[in-house]
Amino acid sequence: MIPEFVPFDAADPLLDWQDMAAAIEAGHFLPRAQIRDSFLYRRDDTLLSRAAWIDGLGIGVKLATIFPGNAAHALATVNGGVSLFSDADGVLEAILDFHLVTRWKTAADSLLAARHLARRDAKELLVVGAGTVAASMIEAFRAGFPGIGASVWSRNRDRAAALGERMGGVTVADSLPDAVAKADIIVTATMARSPIVRGEWLSPGSHLNLVGAFRPDMREADDEALRRGRLFVDSRETTVEHIGELALPIASGVIRPEDVVADFYDIPTGLFTRRSPDEITVFKNGGGAHLDLMCSRRILDVWRSR
Repeated sequence: MIPEFVPFDAADPLLDWQDMAAAIEAGHFLPRAQIRDSFLYRRDDTLLSRAAWIDGLGIGVKLATIFPGNAAHALATVNGGVSLFSDADGVLEAILDFHLVTRWKTAADSLLAARHLARRDAKELLVVGAGTVAASMIEAFRAGFPGIGASVWSRNRDRAAALGERMGGVTVADSLPDAVAKADIIVTATMARSPIVRGEWLSPGSHLNLVGAFRPDMREADDEALRRGRLFVDSRETTVEHIGELALPIASGVIRPEDVVADFYDIPTGLFTRRSPDEITVFKNGGGAHLDLMCSRRILDVWRSR
């Protein structure tokens, strides 16, 4: 059997944000995934290897390199591929373009969380960061919250302006504190090593969706944001002890592991939900091979039915 190759340009237009978020949610009604993550580091560069096996979906293995310095040479900072193996016999079914899977997994992950944790009447979205992930977040949240207004803030205002023009109808925020205070949903998609969003800026009823940090030494939100909000993650297994967003404040005693209320596997029980209109919810999007597998399987299904 020759494995199929699923390319970015041909597959991307076939996909739908609401549908992908639903695929992730449905995956969490299946048996819990077996997950193995490993990281190798060379100074600022990272090699990420993630594998998952879900009974009913199969096996997915993602290899990725993250080289932040590539941006200075007009190269993609993240590169890799996803291999999808049959659940029935372990045969390699498909190789999917890494950027395709990552784009749809990352934004659909955050959209799924917001569908449960943000107020349904949310009117203003703020995206912090102006890179490729930021564009996907705007697309996804516009699909999930029809009519929502969008703004973007970046340390590089020119990049923010270019993103706003490209996406259409997106305003550029000049003051991050003011923009955070006005937003109902705040999504951070940066490569920040230290916090850039402060809890004192958050308004009652807001939803803070943290995406960027993926290393043990990375954070996007300060201690006060974690103290003020009810904390949720996509997967305890891939976030609590592994990403600085939670691991660092846990180590310093700011929060405890048990302060994480729920992850996506708690959706069937009803724990992964907002309790009141005025509470602040904080979600850490940590990713994980099981999410890549759920999305890859959905992408392959759509690709085969085209």
